[in-house]
Amino acid sequence: MKKIVLAFTFLLFYAAGSLSAQKTFRFGFQTSPTWSWMRTDDKKLEGVSSNWGIRVGAVGEYYFATNYAITAGLGFGFNQGGTIQNDYPKGKFWPNAQLIDALKEVSQNTKLHYRINYVEIPFGLKMRGGSGEDNPLKFYAEIPTFTLGFISKATGDIVGDKDLPAANADDANDINIRDDIRKISLAWGVGGGIEYELAANATLVVGLAYQQQFTDVTKNTAQLYPATGDPISDGSKATIRFLSLRMGIFF
Repeated sequence: MKKIVLAFTFLLFYAAGSLSAQKTFRFGFQTSPTWSWMRTDDKKLEGVSSNWGIRVGAVGEYYFATNYAITAGLGFGFNQGGTIQNDYPKGKFWPNAQLIDALKEVSQNTKLHYRINYVEIPFGLKMRGGSGEDNPLKFYAEIPTFTLGFISKATGDIVGDKDLPAANADDANDINIRDDIRKISLAWGVGGGIEYELAANATLVVGLAYQQQFTDVTKNTAQLYPATGDPISDGSKATIRFLSLRMGIFF
């Protein structure tokens, strides 16, 4: 993973150095505070709370027409995820994690808090508009955008298990759940905002974006215990959804 990050970083800076003088290419950096939450298609595994996180990265824009560009970049998403509440009478979650015996089976209404970091490769289509070429203020829309993500870290907390002894409360925090999370994710999204030209080679960008994963976050390794019948394997699809406040500068 480190080699991939270094390779993409080198390519981005190389592209910026060789193409920055051309009007068809812009290179910049962005920081985006994020609000993320999780949903599943199983009504008994309900998303109940969200995470505040951040995304940082480098972005390049290639303008194939005056106000139309293809965008791509390299970024890092920190603390993405949310909390899922187990409404089954019992459940065995994160079996690939190093759990103490008291956490290997959790009770009903226990909450599973996910915190996931990704290395991200965003790409998409951008459109701009404004009142005139000489006006420093322009509006933009990114429709659609896609993000390919590679997991770099995943931790979780088990919260509110009524059967967990108080002496083991610390063992329920900061659990390494990387082996129960899928290594690759793919998401789609839309966004929009404004650009303001501060100088001939510096443009400030502020906007909002929404994003949703296509792919399942988890590997479905959990065992679920209905009120009646035999235990069942988790067949649900869990996805992360994001709202981002995008702030960046292009050169």
